[in-house]
Amino acid sequence: MNIGIFDSGIGGMTLLHQALVLMPQENFIFYADTDHVPYGTKSREQVASYVDEVIRFMIAHNCKAVVIACNTATAVAADQMRSKYGDLPIIGIEPAVKPAVVESDGKRVMVIATPLTVHEKRLQKLLERVDDEHLVDLLELPGLVEFAERGEFVSERVTAYLKERFAGYALDQYGELVLGCTHFNYFKDTFQSLLPQGIHMIDGSLGTVRQLMRVLESKGALAQSAADGSAGGQVRYFVSGREICDTEGLEKIRKLHERLERMSVIQ
Repeated sequence: MNIGIFDSGIGGMTLLHQALVLMPQENFIFYADTDHVPYGTKSREQVASYVDEVIRFMIAHNCKAVVIACNTATAVAADQMRSKYGDLPIIGIEPAVKPAVVESDGKRVMVIATPLTVHEKRLQKLLERVDDEHLVDLLELPGLVEFAERGEFVSERVTAYLKERFAGYALDQYGELVLGCTHFNYFKDTFQSLLPQGIHMIDGSLGTVRQLMRVLESKGALAQSAADGSAGGQVRYFVSGREICDTEGLEKIRKLHERLERMSVIQ
């Protein structure tokens, strides 16, 4: 059986990359819903319908669990999908606000995310639970998703966009930058070049994969080895239901994994 991981675009590969490290015995299906990217500027109803369509695809492709590797989709649709598909483990990702607040040592915390994530009640409730000292500021960065989908990670335009969005914030007062969209992990080197030394970057990928492992283990569904006797770690890649099999598409994926590996050492 497979584990399904999906996002509105290439951002969810951040979580897939982490899962391949911690769960090398599993096989995966990665689904980038590029026909509808970005989710963060769509209506709640639109996003919920996209998520439902993807989960039905994952069920048809023999997935024993589905990971919503998109903060926006999790905020909008995770609870609804769990109610609808009660027997299927559905694990969502959310901004790593709690560990950021704990680790901030009293300094401010900036959460960067898409507009829909920022305005959803799920994030507001999370802040009510963990941000007792009101240390957290929220910043919308919808343009960064578009840069990521174009493969434009380091450029003068990206730098100018971030400088404009960060203007007005006293960045030396911050201790933590929460990457509240999986697309944002591709830009860690650019963030590092713009932020004062000492600001720690954190995202929810590691915690989400660990939660996936706990859920599968509790159900006795965590693979000890690949079902077909192979080494495991096999991935099939889809874009809005169409499998990527061509050399050019697979090479693009290889380069994205390569970049994520370089970004993984930046904290």
